[in-house]
Amino acid sequence: MVRYIGRRLIALLPILFGITLVVFMLVHITPGDPARTYLGIHATDESLKALRHAWGLDQPIPLQYLIYLSGLVRGDLGQSLYYGTSVRSLIAGSLVPTLFLLLLSSLLAAFVSVILALIAATKPETLVDHTIRAIPTVGLAMPTFWVGTILILIFGVHFGILPVGGYGTDIKSHLESLILPSVAIAVAIVPVLVRSLRAALLEALNMDYVAFARAKGLRPSSVLIRYALRNASIPAVNILGVTIGFLVGQTLVIENVFALPGLGRLMIQAIFKRDFPVVQGIALVFAILTMIVFLLTDVACDLLDTRAA
Repeated sequence: MVRYIGRRLIALLPILFGITLVVFMLVHITPGDPARTYLGIHATDESLKALRHAWGLDQPIPLQYLIYLSGLVRGDLGQSLYYGTSVRSLIAGSLVPTLFLLLLSSLLAAFVSVILALIAATKPETLVDHTIRAIPTVGLAMPTFWVGTILILIFGVHFGILPVGGYGTDIKSHLESLILPSVAIAVAIVPVLVRSLRAALLEALNMDYVAFARAKGLRPSSVLIRYALRNASIPAVNILGVTIGFLVGQTLVIENVFALPGLGRLMIQAIFKRDFPVVQGIALVFAILTMIVFLLTDVACDLLDTRAA
């Protein structure tokens, strides 16, 4: 397993290189002048030229990329054009809220999906099953930002039981501030997971290894959880891993809806300010997180597969 993980990590290096190139080119062909954005519309040509030179924006694009790449090799993500500080420190200050948001929303979506899929699979073609199968249609029809806004109006404005923005100052307030954003993101993931997990459970319950477990005299709940659910979870785990890109996109939206000081909010601000180094740095971090999730997904699927046993 260790050798397999090592080979996968080495294979990811060319992909990371390609991502840095694509992101760099997309950022630099985006309309807008960082110097003009920073100095304002009344800046003189001389001041604009001096600032572009100070930031290295007057260099040829290939040379700018080589300078950026050489910095990455040394662990240097560059300097923020707007904030005047290192990109690495900006990302470090915003990374924790984003990681916790991704983790909590994924765990919440997985927990709810497992419960609903178990109920639906054990009562196939009943009213309960049809009701649960209708949930994905409703969930997929609701935009995440709309769900977030409704949650704010209900639990924040009307009932006033949960914070509607910010990140708090201690662990308790941190967790409270992440509840509504996590629910908003989970609502978008649960429909996909419930469908795949229910179908996989129905298939697993008819497999030979489940019949063998029943023949051994195991309790129905033990057969359902230890054998059917574990192996049925494999496609759901794969789907959850694949949706990491979707999760990142939802994070960009939800962090701005709830004013969370995470990478998504920082990236949107950097885009509007034409802060190229920050955008490139955050895109690289999201790419690395996505690759790590893909790797962990493969490992989790191997651990969940009990058919060989």
